[in-house]
Amino acid sequence: MKEWIATINQKLDQLAEKTGMKYFRITSSVIWNLFLIFILFVVMGLVFVGSIGAGYFASLVKHEPNMPKSEMRQAIFNYEETSTLYFAGNKYLGKMRTDLERQRTTLDKISPYVIDAVLATEDEYFYQHNGIVPKAVLRGVFQDVSNSSTQTGGSTLTQQLIKNQILTNEVSYERKAKELLLAMRLEHFMSKDEILQAYLNVIPYGRNASGRNIAGIETAAQGIFNKSAKKLNLAQSAYIAGIPQSPYAYTPFTQKGVLKDKENLRLGINRMKTVLYRMNDTGYITDKQYKKALKYNIVKDFRKPEVQAEEKYPYVTYEIEDRAKEIMARILAKKDGIDTNRLKNEEKLKQKYKILADRELRSKGYKIYSTIDKKMYDHMQEVKNNFPYYGPTLTTQQTDQETGKVSTTPDPVQVGSIVIENKTGKILSFVGGRDHNIKEVNHATQTTRSNGSTMKPLLVYAPAIQYGLIGAGSPVPDVKFKLGEWEPKNYTETDERGLISAREALKDSQNLPAIRLYAKIMNRKPVELLKKNGFTSLVPDDYTNYATSIGALSKGVSVEEDTNAFATFANGGQFVDAYMVSKIVNNQGKVVYKHKTKTNRVFNEQTSYITTDMLRDVLKSGTGATANSNLKFRADFAAKTGTSQNYNDVWFVGYNPDISLGVWMGYDQPQTLNQGNAVYGIPSTRVNLLWARLMNALYDTNPGLATAGGKTFKQPAGVVSRTFCGYTGNALTSACAGNSRTDLFNANVMVPGAETGFSGGRLSDTFIQNMLAPFGGDPSKVYGPKPLKEKKSQTQNRSANKPNSNSQSTQSTTRNKQNTQQNNNSSTSNSEDKSIGQGSSQSNQTGQTNPNKDKDKDKDENASNNNQNNSNNASDDKKDDGHKTEPDDD
Repeated sequence: MKEWIATINQKLDQLAEKTGMKYFRITSSVIWNLFLIFILFVVMGLVFVGSIGAGYFASLVKHEPNMPKSEMRQAIFNYEETSTLYFAGNKYLGKMRTDLERQRTTLDKISPYVIDAVLATEDEYFYQHNGIVPKAVLRGVFQDVSNSSTQTGGSTLTQQLIKNQILTNEVSYERKAKELLLAMRLEHFMSKDEILQAYLNVIPYGRNASGRNIAGIETAAQGIFNKSAKKLNLAQSAYIAGIPQSPYAYTPFTQKGVLKDKENLRLGINRMKTVLYRMNDTGYITDKQYKKALKYNIVKDFRKPEVQAEEKYPYVTYEIEDRAKEIMARILAKKDGIDTNRLKNEEKLKQKYKILADRELRSKGYKIYSTIDKKMYDHMQEVKNNFPYYGPTLTTQQTDQETGKVSTTPDPVQVGSIVIENKTGKILSFVGGRDHNIKEVNHATQTTRSNGSTMKPLLVYAPAIQYGLIGAGSPVPDVKFKLGEWEPKNYTETDERGLISAREALKDSQNLPAIRLYAKIMNRKPVELLKKNGFTSLVPDDYTNYATSIGALSKGVSVEEDTNAFATFANGGQFVDAYMVSKIVNNQGKVVYKHKTKTNRVFNEQTSYITTDMLRDVLKSGTGATANSNLKFRADFAAKTGTSQNYNDVWFVGYNPDISLGVWMGYDQPQTLNQGNAVYGIPSTRVNLLWARLMNALYDTNPGLATAGGKTFKQPAGVVSRTFCGYTGNALTSACAGNSRTDLFNANVMVPGAETGFSGGRLSDTFIQNMLAPFGGDPSKVYGPKPLKEKKSQTQNRSANKPNSNSQSTQSTTRNKQNTQQNNNSSTSNSEDKSIGQGSSQSNQTGQTNPNKDKDKDKDENASNNNQNNSNNASDDKKDDGHKTEPDDD
């Protein structure tokens, strides 16, 4: 270079000495020097940019571990062994469900046409490069930086293999840099044929004729053309080789295993023609072969749709897998030094580790052990399948996302149910839905709905007892009020009972007392107790909405969460988070995960017992009486029913000292269940009957669990029985003669105090105003439907004796009805029972059962008409965000 420049300068000097060049010499000299400076700057710029690029590349891969040869080869070839699932007691369930079928093969069993088509289409210089093609990489970077509409890619087969087997599909410069580095390393550890063979076994090829996702050339050949990869002809090879660029667009089959229509098939056929063109252009096939293949009718070779037997336990399989992936994602993140709490808040990071966890579980032969009792699960499914009172099956219109076709599908009343062992949190069994083929969602664990009045003991009565505001028999006002446009009511709209006991209000699930009581404790944020009790879908609005007290959650709650929260009462106030995966063992027999039970104190023992004792009455004479009368055995049960607005949801959650069983029913597209009642019974009765039948199935499976081995809820120290004035809740005086009441209190926080509620033989105005605060209301209504002086004198007593293990749990205590009980009490009915025909009864200790029997007794409290927001300006209406459902009934 130096000599070349000297020669040029010498010739320029000679030229400059000539006549006429005198003036040109200076100009040319300046131009030449400027040119040299320009060249210098270009070279320096290239060096500078290259240095920056190299530095940036180094920064992206500096934390990438230097994978040894054995580890890298193992990762590349590890694409066959799948994990195994087990029921409780190590009973075999089956292989881990996979949506990716793969059959291994070798190069000598693959048609040469396939190999040629892949190389011509995906990596023309495969046998020449060392893992990457620099110009392709630079082209890809330039297109990305310039935001070009044309993205030609640039990944070699080696890079694609790295992406599929070691990295993820994450779109980032860091992942791409790691891909380039690992691709070059892999070329040192594996031969070209080994890389090509691994690629052909790993790469995805869309779907087969059963609608299953497939990977690997042999699986693709069998699944699409029903022949081995070795026997594929030129056109077939070109078609399959073109699929990986966009597997689900070019595959000929839909998710249901149906052949796509002509318009959608044309995408894959056009891609096949592109592959054939490239094969011809690169010399792999002749012009004659190319023209002949273009005319080939590939559609006639597609495999006819095949119907495969459905898995026997789809709900169990899906649920265990999902939970195992969540666990494995945390394990892998922790191994990488990632704070696992970040997975809850960073969606991109969460998705990355879920991909890695899924790959880990499906490829490395883990054994996943669950808590599901197979026998119990089978018996619950039998009850679910044979229950005749769900309600009418409707229909919905659905649009196929792939074909755009609109079809009519059945929309049956769905069901979700779950059984949890209280002390351990084990999920022993569940019902995920009516039919997994209709709706592939677990209604016991994945859907969230308004929980109606099952919210009342969790958010209102138990917290109020814990805060020392009430005891079990304390008076609460069942009086209407209006707040802006919100005017809640009880199930029977004309029902206003005046001052009634908290026990009666909860037993009959009255809305008005619950809302009023909640307003008095809202400033203490009892919603925080729901969080401690396992509710995960709470939003800020739930903290300020008075209607939250009757189940009007913005996003709702799952059956698992609602049932788990009731188990807290059975545990004496300790929340034990429910779980389904007990342990995970790797293919070498090492336990990589074992569940550890964690507890969280929500309520004290006194609060839990008093609330449980109140909920016993729900079964004895309240909204759960029909369920109780349909049990074939006796145990110490407590329960709560719930119904959301317009009967869109009905709930029943009951528990004994050992287990909790929750049941929900409703349509997937929320709409009223209150139809077909003449045939199926009213919705609240249906859920009563279903809960009883499921509990009977548990008894048939494991009598010890269903009866809790004869155990009863034990009254803890601090719970005392006191006699007091039923009107004021204070000490009994002559002014309250004829209205004494005896009930349970937590002596640590509250017992009846000195009488202050009477003035001149009547309830004082101040007392009435305090009772009706903060909403107010008609003061005369506190006396109930008749004036106080006209009420008959009747002494109300309650025994605080513990229940006998051989007696009905809800008969554990006795008390006389309050003399303010009215004729239109919603727990009684004057309507006639309606027969639903043959086959609708159930044999039990009480005889035949009619779903319409005691239908008003079994109602929940369907009344609250509009969702309400606790706003400083009571007249302001709350906007409906489209998610909130206000309970009508409970």
